[in-house]
Amino acid sequence: MIEPIGKAQQLLVVEHTVDYIRQAEGIFEQKFPTIDVIFDLSGTSAGMFKIKGRCNQIRYNPWIFAKYFDDNLEGTVPHEVAHYIVHRLYGHRRSRRHRILPHGEEWRGLMAAFGADDSVTGNYDLSGIPQRRQRRFDYQCQCRSHALSTRRHNNVLRGDSQYLCRYCKTTLVSVPGQA
Repeated sequence: MIEPIGKAQQLLVVEHTVDYIRQAEGIFEQKFPTIDVIFDLSGTSAGMFKIKGRCNQIRYNPWIFAKYFDDNLEGTVPHEVAHYIVHRLYGHRRSRRHRILPHGEEWRGLMAAFGADDSVTGNYDLSGIPQRRQRRFDYQCQCRSHALSTRRHNNVLRGDSQYLCRYCKTTLVSVPGQA
């Protein structure tokens, strides 16, 4: 099992994150607020830019960084900073006609300015890295069985959503006897 990166390497990742933000300040000739950098991401993603109310944060996966540290410094860090900068500059959309896409022209342009690869996802061997496993819940319609994710199952329980079978168009119903 891979051990997550330690404090010294986390500090280096934070420094690289700040360096890319400073590069963006030079490119766009404006200041950008500091952003929280957190090392709590798990699963198959190496990084994530997250908008949480008025706060923004960049989350990194300390296990994937441990296994592919240099690759993530060169790829994941500028990738997530570019998401942050594009969000600060344009929000979700620049105009009614032009929607800002997560990996759209603005993001790709900034990645090019950073001199970074604009690949959307990494292709890593994740053996030895802890993985999140989504629990599935059994549901039934008139024609077949379905497996709903925890999120969708909870939406049904709260009464926020109902889901239809794409084949017979009937509402999915939870199979009794699940915890």
